[in-house]
Amino acid sequence: MGIDSESDIAADLQIGPTTLGKVRIYIAAEGVDLPLDFEPDEAEEIAEELRAAAERARALAAAPATKGGNGRIRRRKR
Repeated sequence: MGIDSESDIAADLQIGPTTLGKVRIYIAAEGVDLPLDFEPDEAEEIAEELRAAAERARALAAAPATKGGNGRIRRRKR
């Protein structure tokens, strides 16, 4: 499965500080409990990446679709 593949898997996501001064991203799904601990600086980098990805996703969703020569619909790059 890649970053652009859809999935029917449902998971819970929790984010918060630990008592040791780390930032924990905790993912729980059927049969999976995954605690991921990061230094505060690393967590800020992740937050910046999330914001940038959200901006790109909005731009892709807002871009008008164009029809290519093979009948497939493509998004116009900006």
